[in-house]
Amino acid sequence: MQRCIKCNTVDGVIKSGFLRGRQRFYCKSCNLNFVLEIEESAPLKKNNQITIVDLARYLGISASTVSRALNGKTDISPCTREAVVKAAVDLDYRPNLLAQSLNRGKTNTIGVVIPNVELPFFATALASMQKVAIETGYRIMVCHSSESEEIEILNTDTLIACRVDGLLISHSKETTTFEHIRRVLAKNIPIVHFDRVCHEVATTKVVHQDFKGSFDLVEHLILQGCRKIAVMLGPEKFYISQIRLAGYKAALQKHGIAVVDEYIYYSEMNKHDGTKAFEYFTNLPQPPDGIFAMLSRNAIEMMVAAKKKHIRIPDDMAFVSFGDETLCELFEPSLTVFNHYPTKVGEAAIQLLIENIKNKNNQEAPVTHAIQGKLVVRNSSSRVKEYCL
Repeated sequence: MQRCIKCNTVDGVIKSGFLRGRQRFYCKSCNLNFVLEIEESAPLKKNNQITIVDLARYLGISASTVSRALNGKTDISPCTREAVVKAAVDLDYRPNLLAQSLNRGKTNTIGVVIPNVELPFFATALASMQKVAIETGYRIMVCHSSESEEIEILNTDTLIACRVDGLLISHSKETTTFEHIRRVLAKNIPIVHFDRVCHEVATTKVVHQDFKGSFDLVEHLILQGCRKIAVMLGPEKFYISQIRLAGYKAALQKHGIAVVDEYIYYSEMNKHDGTKAFEYFTNLPQPPDGIFAMLSRNAIEMMVAAKKKHIRIPDDMAFVSFGDETLCELFEPSLTVFNHYPTKVGEAAIQLLIENIKNKNNQEAPVTHAIQGKLVVRNSSSRVKEYCL
């Protein structure tokens, strides 16, 4: 006689037909339908991910029965559902999210492509995206392009292959073609650009005040008495470099100061590029008395080099930069910055994307959302309370 695999009783177990060629049994005592393996199954490997098929083999029932039990279908007896759930817990079963998403047509997953995770701006923006995602029932998958156009394209294709519902992207400094973005949009997958955006494709964008921030920083130096103001930018063809250079020139023009080409320095925005820029500036026939750096870490590198040369900051040379971070306030002297609020950028970007995901079948025209920044004056540039021009 057959013993029940659940309650271990013999009395009340009867044959109840066949399932896929295998004898099916029914236990009257615990109301369980089950089948037996023809051969004893091999022990489940602890290092393998447990599937619905594994649960079915373990319980001696069909995979469809396990699936219906786990998904709360009403055509499964409470006793069977209880056995399936207990086995799922015991064997540490985790549902296949990708398989589920194929059935629902939605993964509740957002892809994020960032160019440089080492930059505090992106780390902070990413943290705020993660917070909003969790609060709204989404997950994020993050890819790092390492400032490479080739890797950015590969990352984008990988995220789309993983069936993300939408994409947040900030381009690498090398990216000059945007066919990979057009391919994503052609699939009706929403995209929101942030920080380093693409103006060749119609997408929703979250930007900060690159022009105004540069203008305010340079004008602040002028108001502190600086007249020979240099600027350290990223690559010359980099869009943000061009916009911040325009803000730099506009401030000089407003105050009647000529633009000196020797005071414009382009870099790859790498570590230690600030030291190289400082060496270049100080070796000029007329070194600058004020320097505006595109990245705060490069500004701090320059201030370290200035202190080694016993250059007084800000009396001999003043420094300002884009981007606030903890080190800017703690370094001595503390660094004057234009805070472009990466937390707000990250929050706005993911909120707009989730909105677009929910309304992707009824899309409105793409919008550009600008985050308002703020000039934060500190000791690296404060020479006088007010300077009379």
